[in-house]
Amino acid sequence: MANRHLSRSVVLQTLFELDFDNALSEKGSVDSSSAKEALLRNACEFAPGMHDTSFMLRLLEGVLSHIESLNTIIEKAAPEWPLEKISTVDRNILRIGLYELLYGDRDDVPAKVAINEAIELAKSFGGENSGKFVNGVLGAIYKEMGEPGKDHANTRKKKQPLDPSKLPVESLVGAVVYAKEKDEIYLALVHDIFGHWTLSKGHLEDGEDKREGVERVVGEELGVTITAQEELGSNEYIASHPEKGKLRKQVTYFLAYAPFDELHLKETGGLDDARWFKMSDVVDLNIYDDILPIVTKAVNILLQKAGNT
Repeated sequence: MANRHLSRSVVLQTLFELDFDNALSEKGSVDSSSAKEALLRNACEFAPGMHDTSFMLRLLEGVLSHIESLNTIIEKAAPEWPLEKISTVDRNILRIGLYELLYGDRDDVPAKVAINEAIELAKSFGGENSGKFVNGVLGAIYKEMGEPGKDHANTRKKKQPLDPSKLPVESLVGAVVYAKEKDEIYLALVHDIFGHWTLSKGHLEDGEDKREGVERVVGEELGVTITAQEELGSNEYIASHPEKGKLRKQVTYFLAYAPFDELHLKETGGLDDARWFKMSDVVDLNIYDDILPIVTKAVNILLQKAGNT
């Protein structure tokens, strides 16, 4: 493992060198042979005596081949920190950790190991707050992924069970938005940076009515005018905020109608696309398990309405 940590340090040094002139802004901006040459030179300088560079090369090539998606995810996961404002060291530590977390072989490098290794790199090579920053970004992404591998964690470390009733609550509203076009029913879904299609939602303002709130937040996010109809139900989940810590998010969902206009996704931290789908095609999409019952209920209501017309 010590060799792996040293190898990551060499890859970090190489990425830092390649990124010095903002060369890692997009895929294909770095010549692979030049990158390999830089890596081997740095390996000789910073890891003398390490003759097996295969792990370093795989890691460097992996980061460079996914550089566009890594940059996008970092920007979405830390929207208050534009990519160019993150220090060069922290930026490339996040790229390494994120690549291993999302694209690496989890049997070889478990998710927790990828995060911990990135934190250690940040503590060694970054600034005073780098470790906390890297931990916050990668930790938030790990939780959004569903914490893969958490059941295989070291069982000797026993934590006090979390009492959800003691956590602060945030109230949100969301909607299954539908439209009709040429005898077809379409649903408007949004796509998040973790590869799922989900429902548009947002926070209520203090004292705001839920129906008015859902028309406001979902309408703004999708760029269309919506009209709230039936309340579909709600769900609750535990989330982590980089400043507030753990909290309970309670989301109330509505069925809502909108004209079949072009969607214009509002710039937001966790979403990268919004589209209309034929209702019959939704079943084939990658949708979060806790959202499926809400969508299913909406589909049943719409089918019943269609059958009564």
